Amino acid sequence: MSNNEDISRIKIKFIIESLGEAEGELVRFLAPRTIDTIVRRLPIEGRAAVWKEEVYFEIPLKMGEEKAKATVEEGTIAYWPMSSALCVFYGKSQPYSPVSILGKITTNIDLFKQVKSGSTIKVVLAQA
Repeated sequence: MSNNEDISRIKIKFIIESLGEAEGELVRFLAPRTIDTIVRRLPIEGRAAVWKEEVYFEIPLKMGEEKAKATVEEGTIAYWPMSSALCVFYGKSQPYSPVSILGKITTNIDLFKQVKSGSTIKVVLAQA
């Protein structure tokens, strides 16, 4: 793997209270400013909210849209500017309003289907 790829893809881990861990990958070119800011603040933690087939939680980050999209694919990790929230779309549902796409879930996406509102979710850098 080239060093450049290392920088452009950042592996993260979602630690979900009483459920386990899921891994994801942030792809820098999708939203470089947003991703750099989030990565600098890791680890971050929030309380989950569930909306349709999406789990999201507020993070201490106020940023505007960056290459925002109104539609997402299953497994997408995104930042939702309207609520300053990190979102994981684990099903077919679409965002309430445009989101900045950050990357995708790479393992254990099914865990998100079991998340209960109010559960703690922690996001950390995955050890390479």
